Amino acid sequence: MRAFVFPGQGSQKVGMGTELAAASAAARSVFEEVDDALSQNLSTIMRDGPEEELTLTENAQPAIMANAIATLRVLEQDFGISLADNAGCVAGHSLGEYSALCAVGAFSLADTARLLKLRGKAMQAAVPVGVGAMCALLGADVEKAQALADAAAEGEVCELANDNDPTQVVLSGHTGAIERAVGLVKDHSIKRGVPLPVSAPFHCSLMQPAADAMAEALSETPPQDLAVPLYANVTASLVDDPAQVQELLVQQVTGRVRWRESVMAMRAAGAEHFVELGGKVLGPMIGRIDREAKVSIVITMEDIEALAGELS
Repeated sequence: MRAFVFPGQGSQKVGMGTELAAASAAARSVFEEVDDALSQNLSTIMRDGPEEELTLTENAQPAIMANAIATLRVLEQDFGISLADNAGCVAGHSLGEYSALCAVGAFSLADTARLLKLRGKAMQAAVPVGVGAMCALLGADVEKAQALADAAAEGEVCELANDNDPTQVVLSGHTGAIERAVGLVKDHSIKRGVPLPVSAPFHCSLMQPAADAMAEALSETPPQDLAVPLYANVTASLVDDPAQVQELLVQQVTGRVRWRESVMAMRAAGAEHFVELGGKVLGPMIGRIDREAKVSIVITMEDIEALAGELS
């Protein structure tokens, strides 16, 4: 079985999608459609920057999605390789879950772009700048990370945001609690605590206002049927019911991204080949979760041609 996976925030960089847009009308039409949906020249920011504008959550989220879907459309339209015929399941990391749902037809491209723009704005607005923070714990498993979070909280929010792979867990919460956690890593036999350059504390209970905003937005733009089932972030289990998908997308704003468990569940279900579209963040994580898993990173035209050759 093959799983197509879609990267999350942090995979954006100036110049993303430029090569694909130059080489393929299918890619260009994705970027144009996203620009139209947002009434914004997002593709120009993706191509030329400035970096600080691309990194803004409300721009980064639709940009990463657009880049991944452009990669998919080139594969489908220029090479005749359909995701529905070649994927047993899909998954995405945080905002990548929306890219995955767009890829399997649960949301139109325009709706996905609008939902992610709103999600980015709502996440940014949920917590005043400086009040929240995140850190990556390197050399930590879930048990060590949880013990550290409990010790550092001291009445503030300090929660597990991402369980990425066996060597990396991300904490999110109040700035003071996250700073305490970084200071306490050695006491908990964790190699390093690295503060993350993010503008808000994603995937923790401080994001509840953003979850409320997404609940409202998704009630107006609910997901449709999925051509291929999804492994959801918050449950690490298979879902294909649109109503359940809608509920889980709301929970995902405050809930933990269970990426390690999701990959293990996909492997247990028979996924042998993971294809990451539009980024090279998830591939290395998958390699650390299971060295036996085959991973293809698909970003450039050359990568797409190689995958098409393999799948045709």
